[in-house]
Amino acid sequence: MNNNQKPVLDVREVPKVNQWIILSIQHLFAMFGATILVPMLVGLDPAVALISSGLGTLAYLLITRGRIPAYLGSSFAFIAPIISAKTLEGPEAVMFGCFVAGLVYGVVSLLIRWLGVNWLFNVLPPIVVGPVIMVIGLGLAPTAVGMAMNDADGNYSLTHIQVALITLAITIIAAIFFRGFFKLIPVLIGVVGGYITAYFYGLVNLQPIMDAKWFQLPELLIPYVTYTPTFSWTVVGLIAPVAFVTLAEHTGHQMVLSKVVGRNFIKKPGLHRSIMGDGVATMIASLVGGPPNTTYGENIGVLAITRVFSVFIIGGAAVTAIMFGMIGKVSAVIASIPTAVMGGVSILLFGIIASSGLRMMVDNKVDLSQQRNLIIPSVILVIGIGGAYIQLENFTISAMALAALSGILLNQILPGKTKVDIDEMFDADTEDQTDETEKLKAV
Repeated sequence: MNNNQKPVLDVREVPKVNQWIILSIQHLFAMFGATILVPMLVGLDPAVALISSGLGTLAYLLITRGRIPAYLGSSFAFIAPIISAKTLEGPEAVMFGCFVAGLVYGVVSLLIRWLGVNWLFNVLPPIVVGPVIMVIGLGLAPTAVGMAMNDADGNYSLTHIQVALITLAITIIAAIFFRGFFKLIPVLIGVVGGYITAYFYGLVNLQPIMDAKWFQLPELLIPYVTYTPTFSWTVVGLIAPVAFVTLAEHTGHQMVLSKVVGRNFIKKPGLHRSIMGDGVATMIASLVGGPPNTTYGENIGVLAITRVFSVFIIGGAAVTAIMFGMIGKVSAVIASIPTAVMGGVSILLFGIIASSGLRMMVDNKVDLSQQRNLIIPSVILVIGIGGAYIQLENFTISAMALAALSGILLNQILPGKTKVDIDEMFDADTEDQTDETEKLKAV
């Protein structure tokens, strides 16, 4: 590692108190906007999502032996399945479905521990994962547009769409023109700007914020009092298969993080530990009533810019998130954000999710002039976005899960498949990722 790549704080280095507080809050802000957006879209408590992300991150750091500086927040991949599952069976079944998704992580972690990691990349190569990620973003497009255009009664509202467009404009300006840390939090900046705009349009009610207590423990933190998790094959079929999509996303994050920090986390402490940590975090989230967790690209970006890799900073951000989730005033402010504001942000965010799937295929040089490479994404996109599903009595395979399974099957049976070697991929990617890190530092 050359001089300009040396860390300001290394992975196991303990920061000074003033550094600890400021840098931890910086990581909290980086994940804040996206993490609270997920529960708001699926009808869960954002305060619980903050608490579960903090608890999940602490569990992740423990399982990875404090050797991987990664923050975990709410996963966007589970939004559509959770909405469907909640409509069909209620929040009690959603909690169990999310818990099973965490168990899937655990099973895959054990398989990697025993068999190595190459099999995972051969089951979920970029030609499969890229289009599935596109399905996640494009499948949520009607939700974003509906929130941006309609009032609380579902009727078209010019006021709401004006607020949504202003929010969208602020978010885009922040993403394109801001520099340094502020470039990493365009979602949070957009939400704040949109919130102020909505206030002047008369869409914000401040009274619940004034009435809220300073300390308030969310009810769903005691699920067996508020909700008792219930088993449902339908919900398991809707939610659990999505774990295979986020597994590929998680692995990609680990590769990027390894390049940023300058250590091969895939080998040490091992992808199996990282995936197990993510799975346990998701199970913890399900038990307290929050959405599933996943590693966050926003926080990896913070690491790349600051060169501060200390896991103690990540742990401090996790503790701060838990504290924020227990402050009633903060919860009330989040609850008061108009749907038009979240809709404006979501238009960009969901589009970026879809575009990132396309980027995955481009970055991995997927040749779409080959018939198999054209057929696989075509089938995945139409099945996933079209909403196809399979119903077998009480068991349902959702559109996203069916799209992913179709892609996996086609990739296995169509001729011309190439095997993936993670060691070769990691070594070949070093130069490209170093360039990407330099770009991140340059902002």
